[in-house]
Amino acid sequence: MFKNKNGESNNISGENIARIRKELISKCSQRALADKLQLYGIDVDKNAIQRIESGDRFVTDIELVAIADVLNVSVTELLKQDG
Repeated sequence: MFKNKNGESNNISGENIARIRKELISKCSQRALADKLQLYGIDVDKNAIQRIESGDRFVTDIELVAIADVLNVSVTELLKQDG
């Protein structure tokens, strides 16, 4: 079985997704983000967004591209790490 080598988190984009979502002028909620992703054909709900942002859920490349489009940022911006 694959062992995650990124500490306790299952993704490196979750914190950036949460930060960018909260910085939006329109203050996009987790539910609103999930609803917008549904329009892209990404089947996620508010709980999945919460798990992504907290690092409890893996994020697929397809989801990452759609999230970047919805948040109007690049995938690279979502993958930036501190330090």
